[in-house]
Amino acid sequence: MTGSGTFDTLELGLLQALQLDGRAALSRIARRLGASERTLARRYSRLCTLGLRVVGQPVPARLGMTRWLLRLHCAPGSAGSVAQALARRPDTSWISLASGGTELYCALTTSTRHERDKLLLEKLPRTPGLTSVDAHCLLRVFTGITSTWYASGIPFGPARRVQVEGIPAPAPEFREPPAPLSLDATDLALLAELAKDGRAALPELAAATGRSPSSVQRRLEHLKAQGALGFSVDFAPRHLGYDLMTHLWLRVAPGEASAAGRALAAHPEIAFAAATTGPHNLVASGVFRGDHDLHHYLDHRIGSLPGIQSIETAPILREVKRLTFRA
Repeated sequence: MTGSGTFDTLELGLLQALQLDGRAALSRIARRLGASERTLARRYSRLCTLGLRVVGQPVPARLGMTRWLLRLHCAPGSAGSVAQALARRPDTSWISLASGGTELYCALTTSTRHERDKLLLEKLPRTPGLTSVDAHCLLRVFTGITSTWYASGIPFGPARRVQVEGIPAPAPEFREPPAPLSLDATDLALLAELAKDGRAALPELAAATGRSPSSVQRRLEHLKAQGALGFSVDFAPRHLGYDLMTHLWLRVAPGEASAAGRALAAHPEIAFAAATTGPHNLVASGVFRGDHDLHHYLDHRIGSLPGIQSIETAPILREVKRLTFRA
């Protein structure tokens, strides 16, 4: 695979298999890839030394939580300290610096109106060095809990499974979302452990929750079946030869946002795509090998999406925080 550095097909296959199923047993992956379990375990350990981790995360929409994307502008020289303060919060993730180091992006998940108002109306306005705050509510996420890498051309087929097909389809009849799933103390303890290590063994999870391994397995299957639990594979794109990450803000004609979002989510360059409030009704994060790759994508791929009226790009200069550890 071009741009994959020293990674071979076996390692890329392992990465992709974990992205498809973060808790897949190494023995099962080894059989699928035609390797021994011992060999694959060594490759897995090597990737972990390079930062690979699998993290279990609750799906906000299924649990009655609200996801926000904050776009913050800072005075010169202050963005770093603001980013570090936000990174210490358990409800934030994907914090990055862009646009000359004065623009800051931060994903935020809130469970209650009080949590939202406490940060947006009280804490942020009093933050030194912060000149403006734009809070965009994510209305619909077109990709699942995302990973920040992708790979193709290896035995497992498409690297990411998106929630919707890439081909625009007629809008389905509107339906009320299901009632938020209630979590008990055991569920919360389980999610907290999976947030530390999504591949924690059943005995470890049982010890942390005070339940038997069989009970924990049933809880895991229930949370996944209800769409309340997902797994993210975190592996820096630069290891795979992708050195440019960019936020994309798109303004799409009314009535075309869902079709454009579905199509955008099917692009292998896109790690995240969502409909949002604000002057731009779609936001996405893309991963590219370099500026030529980004230019080709903007020139040949974005323009073919339905209803695109304008696009704004904001290359990411530095990532401050990636995944959240909040359950």
